[in-house]
Amino acid sequence: MDDEKQIGNTIQTYFDSMYESSADKVRAAFHPNARITGYLEDGLHEMSVADFAAFVASQQPSPKEQGETARLDILSIEIAGNTAAARIRDDYLGLTFLDSLSLLRVDGRWTIYNKLFHVEGAAG
Repeated sequence: MDDEKQIGNTIQTYFDSMYESSADKVRAAFHPNARITGYLEDGLHEMSVADFAAFVASQQPSPKEQGETARLDILSIEIAGNTAAARIRDDYLGLTFLDSLSLLRVDGRWTIYNKLFHVEGAAG
């Protein structure tokens, strides 16, 4: 499988983690040392993978179980050796996010090392 396809699969696992409220899928998509950072209405949020996994798992019932429409658009993927950058747009918890993801290939496996998120507005 080529790198772009592997990165796409990692991004899909990340999205599925939120859509299904799965802490296990968060841990599968992210490098253990990753950070998840961005602004929400109440200010700057900075999370570890453990923090983010707990937050995602706490969303019960999951967006999938609530019948929310799944929206994930991979806007770009740029690969440079064992590093990559991806920009995606997704809907989660009634909001549309624009995410900038930095990825690393470690031991042949692509994982998200950093996620910066920006809220574009209400999901449409």
